[in-house]
Amino acid sequence: MSQYGEQRVGVFVDVSNMYYSAKAMYQKKVNFKAVLETAVGDRNLIRAIAYVIQADIPEESNFFEALEHIGFEVKAKDLQVFYGGNKKGDWDVGIAMDAIKLAPKLDVVVLVSGDGDFVPLVEYLQSLGQKVEVIAFSRSASGKLQEKADRFIDLDQDIRKYLIADRRRLGGERPEHNEKHGI
Repeated sequence: MSQYGEQRVGVFVDVSNMYYSAKAMYQKKVNFKAVLETAVGDRNLIRAIAYVIQADIPEESNFFEALEHIGFEVKAKDLQVFYGGNKKGDWDVGIAMDAIKLAPKLDVVVLVSGDGDFVPLVEYLQSLGQKVEVIAFSRSASGKLQEKADRFIDLDQDIRKYLIADRRRLGGERPEHNEKHGI
């Protein structure tokens, strides 16, 4: 799919999906600033929304502020804890609803997630004539989601750009502001 400078872009980031993919495969954090820059390119950013789960961890408020600092609107939802200790926290319906509501104001919807649950969203947006791009780690992303997208950007192809080592854990020097907060 071609990119044009006049395209209006909306970026919708499933932060938990990206965080856990990077952690499981690489033991690193996602550079959300680089992801946003790639998602937008030279096009016109209309909205960039990062969907997060609040788990009452002390560092998370700094992380949320850092996301806002680089240009994301942060939408937060509390982690649900059920009887017996099971936990749940996802934004799938919220992301889908926002993408559908904003689609008429956008030329391109960029979904930053590898979650196959978004395949029906991609198909629905495309049925409206919407272009949909997906950004994720191909190794952990749904094959069907990759296939359905008008364009798939594989973060695995440039992990040096899209990942940040947690230097605190590795005993390195004090990280920069963005690195400290995993963005």
